[in-house]
This record gives sequence, C-alpha cells and structure tokens, in this order.
Amino acid sequence: MKKIGLIGGISWVSTSDYYKLINLGVNERLGGLNFSECLVYSFNYADIKKNNDANDWDSTFKMLFKGCEFLKSGGAEAIILCANTMHFIADKLEKAIDLPIIHIAGETAAVIEKQKIKKVGLLGTKFTMELDFFKDKLSEKGIETIIPMSQEDKDFIHSTIFEELGRGVVSEETKKRYLKIANELIENGAQGIVLGCTEIPLVIKAEDLSVPVFDTALIHASAAVNFQLS
Repeated sequence: MKKIGLIGGISWVSTSDYYKLINLGVNERLGGLNFSECLVYSFNYADIKKNNDANDWDSTFKMLFKGCEFLKSGGAEAIILCANTMHFIADKLEKAIDLPIIHIAGETAAVIEKQKIKKVGLLGTKFTMELDFFKDKLSEKGIETIIPMSQEDKDFIHSTIFEELGRGVVSEETKKRYLKIANELIENGAQGIVLGCTEIPLVIKAEDLSVPVFDTALIHASAAVNFQLS
C-alpha cells in the first residue's frame, strides 16, 4: 500500500469525512483489518481564512508547503488537499513539493465526463465559483460550468460555508436556501450539480435534486484510495 498525506483543518469537519471515507474505501477493497496508511497535517482554519480574506495566497502557499514538507518527510507518496478552495494553489504546490497532488477538480471532471454530462452547476466558496482553477479542469473535458447569477446567493453560500457548515452546524433554513439555488441552476440548464466545497454535502444529498449530484469529497477520497492501492 502506498502512503498518502492529508492536508486538513480546512475545515476539520471535511477532514474527518476524508479520513473516514478513505479508511472505509481501503477496507472495502482489501477486507479484514486493512485500513489506510496515511498521515494528517491539520491547520488552524482561522489562520488560513485570514490569509484568503486578505487575498494573501502567498502566505497560504507557504503554510501549505510547510505542511506538505512534513508529510513528505514522513513518507507520503502523494498529497490530498482536503478542500476545494486550496486547489487554487495545487499546481504550484505540486511543482514545489515534487510529489503528486491528486486534484479534486480533475478527478471530478473525469467522473462527470463518464456520465456524458456537458453542463453543470457549481456551488462552493466565492474562490471556487469565481476563480478559474476548478472550471478550467471541467472545461478541459468539454464540460461547461455555470454558477449562481445573484451576488446575494453567492455571498450566502460563501458565508454559510465558513460560519455554519465549516463548524458542523446544519439548519433546515440553510438547506432550503441551498436547494433553491441548486434548482435555479438546473432551470438554467445544469445537467448536474457539483458540490464544490467539501462541507456542502452536509446540506445537499443526491436524493434532494432531480439531476446527478457530484460530491467532490467522495470523488476525491475514492481517487486517494485508488492511488494507495495502485
């Protein structure tokens, strides 16, 4: 089994999901008492958010690079960034650390392509929705991406990810608003909805919508298992 390193704490909620999903995935494939051989480096989310809010991605890069160095020194053969937004610096990080970083958007694009879907709605932090790092990976597979048109909706998603979901808080009111936004994307032609933040599965489930739902954390964790057992 290959050893992997997880960069977590971005947030701890999704990191715990990754740890569980990866271990369950390895055990499902190998059985018995076989589980994932992995290392976890977990950040204080407040430090990361402070940098990102100030658009100080250089400081965030330095923090994540330090974490990756720690994981590499422990024998990690690949890195998993347990958050969509951090993939804004994934390619730069991969070159600097000289280890493969399994890219959440690339893996998601491959899954969507297999379902022959050509247009998806993307929900996530404002960075994931508005910057190109996620959409470009989909575009490479011929997949068009749309995001909520209303700035109010985008602000709502961004704020609730940090103030509620990232703390493990789920309210019925927030769930209803997310579903309303997702259904508007479907009305605008989305053939699938990408949960482009690893905390959004707390409020949107596959059975909630009339189109396929792509849980990026689940897809990413599965790719990590495939790497470990390859």
